[in-house]
Amino acid sequence: MTTLAVITILLLALFGAPLFVIMFLSTALAYSQADIDLINIFIMMGDMMDKPYLMPIPLFTLAGFLLAKSQAPKRLVSFAEALCGWMPGGLAIVSVVTCVFFTTFTGASGVTIIALGGLLLPLLLTRGYSEKFSCGLITSSGSLGLMFFPALPVFIYVTVYSLATDGRNPLSPEHIFLAGFFPGLLMMGLLIAYSVRYGIKLNIARQEFSMSKLWQTFKGAFWEISLPVWIIIALQSGQIGMSEIAVCTVTYLLFVEMIVYRDIHPFNDFSKVVFEAMQLVGAIVVILAITLGYNNYLIDAQIPQAILAWIQHYVTSPLLFLVGLNIFLLIIGCLMDIFSAMVAVLPLLIPLALAYGIAPEHLAIIFLANLEIGYLTPPVGMNLFISSLHFDRPILQICKHVLPFIALLAIALILITYVPALSTWLPSVFLEPTEIIDLYQPGEDDWSLEQEWAEGED
Repeated sequence: MTTLAVITILLLALFGAPLFVIMFLSTALAYSQADIDLINIFIMMGDMMDKPYLMPIPLFTLAGFLLAKSQAPKRLVSFAEALCGWMPGGLAIVSVVTCVFFTTFTGASGVTIIALGGLLLPLLLTRGYSEKFSCGLITSSGSLGLMFFPALPVFIYVTVYSLATDGRNPLSPEHIFLAGFFPGLLMMGLLIAYSVRYGIKLNIARQEFSMSKLWQTFKGAFWEISLPVWIIIALQSGQIGMSEIAVCTVTYLLFVEMIVYRDIHPFNDFSKVVFEAMQLVGAIVVILAITLGYNNYLIDAQIPQAILAWIQHYVTSPLLFLVGLNIFLLIIGCLMDIFSAMVAVLPLLIPLALAYGIAPEHLAIIFLANLEIGYLTPPVGMNLFISSLHFDRPILQICKHVLPFIALLAIALILITYVPALSTWLPSVFLEPTEIIDLYQPGEDDWSLEQEWAEGED
């Protein structure tokens, strides 16, 4: 019976069943093998609703979709070109910055490529940039931005981390956003430097700087440009939390896109935007709910301890562990989207990384950086297929176009991985450092799953 169930789950996975279905069936099978009542999965799901970082997820997702579905991309590109178009490789720099901005707010690189690709690719080609460079740049830039506030994957990461550690190693979104500031700038900076070099080498025509045009485009995009500014001011004030900032961001963008610019019709368009955004949110929340039961079973069965003991037997150096971690995450990144990867592998990676003394913030940035590059990794990186469909180019051609950019981002990844201060210095300056403790060393106040189940039976 068990063999038949395993074969059925594998067949469902091969035929493209949703990840939450596979995880739920796998967890249910594991519970049945351990003679645990299946109702405990649903009981423990209620614990997830107490996590403080769930509220901003749907709100920031909706904010990103409001930007992507409006005319904000055109306004921001026009302003950025007026500001940077006179520089060597100016339009390429504009492409990098605007793609990062949109990925930060949408939390999904595919949305960025779709929202900006059709606008930026013709512009780059008409200015003299090659198709190889243009497609590679847009595809690569679309995967960046997941470390900057208010990127959705950070909130998902913190929630999964909290579930996996049962609150023992507290980690807040603020820690990760601060930790990702310099690594994110490094990845952006390498692409910008390459764009400048490319513009100089091919002597790409530059746009003459015009103060009047800069002022006009600034006025046209003022409301969207000012959004990050007031968010940063709100954060620095310390008077409101993440949830309140998320509410204010959505309210602000509803006012801007519906009333000021009138890009989104309150009756014809708004419901469609909400539906698309909540489809993504719904998938994430369901996966997170299943994760709780899955993770608690892993801990109770002592699977992470067994894996840790095996790895420590063969890998004695944190340096070697980081090498293996990068290779593993790059493979995972090209096979899964970032949300699925967090749910599937993060609960197993956290105790391993902490056992080797890797700071929680550093682990988060290594994870996000690998997954950003994984989006571009041939042969099955997600962004490759999205670009191939959107630009109507063969997938192998897109793979060739992104190779130079993967090499640049790999350099950034090496620095991020092996220079921990890039990730840990800024949080240590502004926030209390996170404590690294043994996740599986029982304490006085611990409450095991066996106790929970026993109480439920009573």
